[in-house]
Amino acid sequence: MGMFCFQCQETAGCKGCTVKGVCGKTEDLANLQDLLVYVVKGLSDVAVRTEEAGIINAKVNKFVVESLFATITNANFDNSVFVTRVKEGLTLREAFINEGKEKNVDFSNLSEAALWTPSNDEEMLEKSTKVGVLATENEDIRSLRELIIYGVKGLCAYIKHSTHLGYDDDNIHKFMHKALAATLNDNVSADELVALTLETGKFGVDAMALLDKANTESYGNPEITKVNIGVRNNPAILISGHDLKDMEQLLKQTEGTGVDVYTHSEMLPANYYPAFKKYSHFVGNYGNAWWKQTSEFESFNGPILMTTNCLVPPKDSYKDRVYTTGVVGFKGLKHIATKEDGTKDFSEIIEHAKKCASPTEIEKGEIIGGFAHNQVIALADKVVDAVKTGAIKRFFVMAGCDGRAKSRDYYTEFAKALPQDTVILTAGCAKYKYNKLNLGDIGGIPRVLDAGQCNDSFSLVMIALKLKEVFELEDINELPISYNIAWYEQKAVIVLLALLHLGVKNIHLGPTLPAFLSPNVASILVETFGIGGITNVEDDMKMFLA
Repeated sequence: MGMFCFQCQETAGCKGCTVKGVCGKTEDLANLQDLLVYVVKGLSDVAVRTEEAGIINAKVNKFVVESLFATITNANFDNSVFVTRVKEGLTLREAFINEGKEKNVDFSNLSEAALWTPSNDEEMLEKSTKVGVLATENEDIRSLRELIIYGVKGLCAYIKHSTHLGYDDDNIHKFMHKALAATLNDNVSADELVALTLETGKFGVDAMALLDKANTESYGNPEITKVNIGVRNNPAILISGHDLKDMEQLLKQTEGTGVDVYTHSEMLPANYYPAFKKYSHFVGNYGNAWWKQTSEFESFNGPILMTTNCLVPPKDSYKDRVYTTGVVGFKGLKHIATKEDGTKDFSEIIEHAKKCASPTEIEKGEIIGGFAHNQVIALADKVVDAVKTGAIKRFFVMAGCDGRAKSRDYYTEFAKALPQDTVILTAGCAKYKYNKLNLGDIGGIPRVLDAGQCNDSFSLVMIALKLKEVFELEDINELPISYNIAWYEQKAVIVLLALLHLGVKNIHLGPTLPAFLSPNVASILVETFGIGGITNVEDDMKMFLA
């Protein structure tokens, strides 16, 4: 077996990719990513010791966050990036150890990952084949370790966005170091790993709250917005991913150039922020969820900027028009680096856009969104009245991710089958399965309330907690809310763990349960939290509405 990866929902046979990733990553790339995770764990083991002595290293924090973010599904496919990062991590680790020794930090009993130093590239590549998922032999310990690691990867994604806006929290970094170091320790029991898993969810809530604060204080609270999905007859740039700071810089630099800007996939919610609405060349959204980009990038005609994960290996026909930035990478694509002052120069992609035809129109009309917690709480009286009068009988949280599998059509059919007195609360790209359906409204309240990106699942939690307060309930699970969530990658894992930390029960995950959950770990989640899967629309509808 040359590789083993089961961190995403589409993993081969719902067991694991062993030859090539369904995402497109190769065996050697998968192994290099495993090696980088191993180095990061070792660095975190060192960080735990130094933090006990009061030493905080911002470079280490930044390296851990960006490195783990780069290993998230569909983020970076460039082998050379991971080779460079592994070497950088080893250098950073040695400097960090020396810094600690100068202050008498006790580095006895460090893990092998914190001590390993290759003498050459061949030794490094050989090591990469031995430190992957299957290095942990006990299936249940392996399952819990990976659940924690994937949760921490999701944490890193959210912290990367908040720090890009100048918002950070040392306590979150300290926890990530503690959690990663614990996955190296064979003396940590299964029960302790279960507790650490729930603690990961606690910090997931903290990270999403921090990012929510960063976004709203920087760009205003999202507001109800009708988003154009048609096109104009101007050259344009399509921006995809999640990073709103990149969005801001692109809009500023394209102003007055004659180049329009459209959002794609998870960048759609940028249309809801007041700060971005002042730009007359910000046209609207083009296309759908990430996995349709191979056709939609083709028809867009202009250049595309990928700001975060969700990159599909590009086709040769449009490869020269795809630019990456941040942690995203793919061999042969142009990469826009971050300058020392944190800014980016988008002049090259802007000049490229001027030479391209305007986008080919693929649809017309508008979709509505902007129902983040501040906006929904402003409508609280209207929502509460609708619940009290019976106009709204139940809310369905259908947040999460979209994906290629045909089985995901289930979510479209489920949305269509929902009774007219129900409302969908959504966030993430799962919304593209139903946000363009004509599902109507209830007394002026749209039946699909889109809170935003996957990290804006925090908004859905805030809405639920507000309703719990208004109805004076003891338990969040007493609310008329059902959870039918689609997942795909590691940011969905941290959202799930955050919900579990908040005590939310009876969450159903689909289209399949994670392959990294061993039978025993899955049983713990079922018995403790009522976690379940999905079957078919008719039977599931009966179950949810019973």
